[in-house]
Amino acid sequence: MKKLRDIMRPDFLFTVQRDAMVTDAVRLMAERNVGIVIVLDGSRLVGVLSERDVVRRVVDAGRDPAHTSVTEVMTMGVIVADPDDDYQSAIRQMDDANIRHLLVVRDGRMLSMVSIRDLIRVDIHDKSEELRYLREYLYQVPPDIAVRHAAA
Repeated sequence: MKKLRDIMRPDFLFTVQRDAMVTDAVRLMAERNVGIVIVLDGSRLVGVLSERDVVRRVVDAGRDPAHTSVTEVMTMGVIVADPDDDYQSAIRQMDDANIRHLLVVRDGRMLSMVSIRDLIRVDIHDKSEELRYLREYLYQVPPDIAVRHAAA
């Protein structure tokens, strides 16, 4: 079973400092085509800012993104995974927490982030391979029958 280390893209991390304005974070998300940025205080993780945070805590609340710091609206209590975790446990963890991105951390060092989309792609591929193997197993012709049929 694939591990997160097999799926993650090394250093696929986009960060902003805690005093950045929401507009700066959104601009970075748009430039990098990502739905989340990591919020740091220096080099220390303090939270994440997702598209969902922006919609719910800025736009819906009527806040001005140019005058709202990411610290005011970010999600704290970030859920993390280890690169040696298998992808299915990561999917369960994300589903349980109702999140779409999972930070991959080892020994306190941020390595990458995986999205539910990344994990679903792997799951679909694995399920397709499993089905292929099962079909081959179920429908293969035993070798002795194939030899008798060819000789006839």
